[in-house]
Amino acid sequence: MNKYDLIETLRKETNLTKTQAEQVVELFFDEMSNALTNGDRVEIRGLCSIYVKSYKGYTGRNPKTGKIIEVPAKKLPFFKCGKELKDRVDYQ
Repeated sequence: MNKYDLIETLRKETNLTKTQAEQVVELFFDEMSNALTNGDRVEIRGLCSIYVKSYKGYTGRNPKTGKIIEVPAKKLPFFKCGKELKDRVDYQ
């Protein structure tokens, strides 16, 4: 499923116009992104939790050239699957 499919499903299930359904989906994803940007955790019970994980910098090596490089510290979103979703996927 992609974003377009989600908009279409929302439109059909709620009798919203395509524009309204698109606004709802955009608002949902924007708010999730804003929360993660602010360092907050996003938790959708039964589905998943997403939070920002910090990684330290390290010395790495370019595999193509063999040159040693410094990789800076970074923050990345981390997805953790909920128990209900695990059980549902495993059942299928």
